[in-house]
Amino acid sequence: MKVRFTPGRVRVRIDDLELAALNRGEPLHARVSWPGGGWTLTLDPNGHDVAGGGGTLAVGLAPLLGQLSDPAREGVTLGEGPRVTVEKDFGPQHA
Repeated sequence: MKVRFTPGRVRVRIDDLELAALNRGEPLHARVSWPGGGWTLTLDPNGHDVAGGGGTLAVGLAPLLGQLSDPAREGVTLGEGPRVTVEKDFGPQHA
């Protein structure tokens, strides 16, 4: 999972194996730790909201997982503060 922050926005790119894990109901986590703190992003295939606090951001994908899995779609966007875009980044590495 690749994560990019810009003001008011988070962009997440997932590969085909990560999308398969989400479709199996497995959450995905990205974590960065440093002395005295850290940051965690979770993509939750069973959650329904975008919620954050205390260095964590949980992104519920349940309402949009079918759309994200659609081969014709590149990704989905949800939330308002921050807006979170989850995009598929399928390369030849798993072909």
